[in-house]
Amino acid sequence: MADSKTILEPDKFYHVYNHAVGNELLFHSDRNYLFFLKKFKTYLFNYVDVYSYCLMPNHFHFIIKVKSESDIFDVHYNQNKNETINGGLVYEIVSRQFSNLFNCYAQAYNKENNRKGSLFVNRFKRKLISDQKYLMKLIHYIHFNPVMANLCKDLSEWKYSSYNAIVTNSNTLILRKQVIELFESRNNFIYCHKEQPMISGIEY
Repeated sequence: MADSKTILEPDKFYHVYNHAVGNELLFHSDRNYLFFLKKFKTYLFNYVDVYSYCLMPNHFHFIIKVKSESDIFDVHYNQNKNETINGGLVYEIVSRQFSNLFNCYAQAYNKENNRKGSLFVNRFKRKLISDQKYLMKLIHYIHFNPVMANLCKDLSEWKYSSYNAIVTNSNTLILRKQVIELFESRNNFIYCHKEQPMISGIEY
């Protein structure tokens, strides 16, 4: 079961997600979506590899692989030479980067919308992904979120997911090659995304 206490360990895959509080939206405009992705890049891309993502109006999904312990320590030391984290634990470093992202976005959002208080529900949820079939199933599922929510009719119409970055040759920080290899080919990746996913076994 996914929860906010799962430890983020190096070299492992996780489904990371969260939801806005109450009936609040996380994203009102194109600018909001792009700002969130920009800040994700700023705070997380040196610490995790992204295999897929989808931003929805009131929640988000990321499938990440935490980088190696040595890579994370090197980056963290270079950026924080005067700071020591308790024992230098990877999960503390990566979790702090996620917290920095959410705090940064919430502050900007609150300022823009003249609001106060929490924007996200509690701490972000994460679930360890230890099975390749489940990983593929989850990639399919999160890309299909906008279609299932009737926000678009075709996956390619939704601008705020990694689907288009994977099926095209556009510049991207998504690990496109590795994702395509999971599905054996780009054509098979597209084919597997034609039908609505079977969502049994995917927890929230």
